[in-house]
Amino acid sequence: MRIATFSIVAADVARGEWGIAVASRFLAVGAVVPWTRADAGAVATQSYANTTFGPAGLDLMQQGVPAHEALERLLAADEGRAQRQVGMLDGAGRAATFTGAECFAWAGGRTGPGYACQGNLLTGPQVVERMAEAFEGTPGELAVRLFAALAAGDRAGGDSRGRQSAALLVVRQGGGYAGFNDRALDLRVDDAPNPIPRLRRLIELHQLYSGTSDPAERVEIRGAVARDLQTMMKRLGHYHRRVNGAYDSATREALRAFTGKENLEDRVDLERGAIDPPALVYLVRTFGHARPAKRSSGASPRRRADRR
Repeated sequence: MRIATFSIVAADVARGEWGIAVASRFLAVGAVVPWTRADAGAVATQSYANTTFGPAGLDLMQQGVPAHEALERLLAADEGRAQRQVGMLDGAGRAATFTGAECFAWAGGRTGPGYACQGNLLTGPQVVERMAEAFEGTPGELAVRLFAALAAGDRAGGDSRGRQSAALLVVRQGGGYAGFNDRALDLRVDDAPNPIPRLRRLIELHQLYSGTSDPAERVEIRGAVARDLQTMMKRLGHYHRRVNGAYDSATREALRAFTGKENLEDRVDLERGAIDPPALVYLVRTFGHARPAKRSSGASPRRRADRR
């Protein structure tokens, strides 16, 4: 079965990050196309995908073989290379892309500094062109730039057969949960009529749960903020005292239980009595209608979160 899709492999070598974004009219494209390993590189294998290209390509690049040479070695040993499409990026950020002569039109790719875009059975070459432009023109973290490229490809027409799945994978050394592996971000939408917006929502949630705020930007839990949190927690059964706007021991312990249940414990400083603006905005939107208090810098937590 061919995997008609569009993808981008890219790196931010300065931050030690490598990643892939991919979308397709194919079930669970994230289970087949993307392969990446911190300090080794990234491989996107598609069309009539040869999934051995993923681990084999990463092994070669981890040994110091440049992406273009690693790709040549893989293709030379593959009798089905005319039907393959591959994007590769090595540990130094050098990119290579290949489209076999028997891939279905439109099919092709483009490389640039630190990235390679490719796709087959697309609506036209504008898909990879818009992806490249979006990646080069978007500032910020690698995950943000990868998603911008994927969304741009989708807006330009994407897979000519339609939409079904999308995935985003970013790795860095110790970037996974509790630092035990390199999976800094591993998100997939396996089956949806319009997967790109759903993938965006997953990225936003990942930033909420795993992101951090500057301690100086945290909102103090007192006055209106404390009252609103107490009201929410009382309604949800975490807080059993009078709503008084004070950050006391009862409020602290209730907040410990509340944020723990919502997986936001890393977004609060219970000893200081402060909360990250994005976490406060999420709690307000989900559980109540609190009035966001002013931070010391004068900006509201809602405005801070919306700029993420």
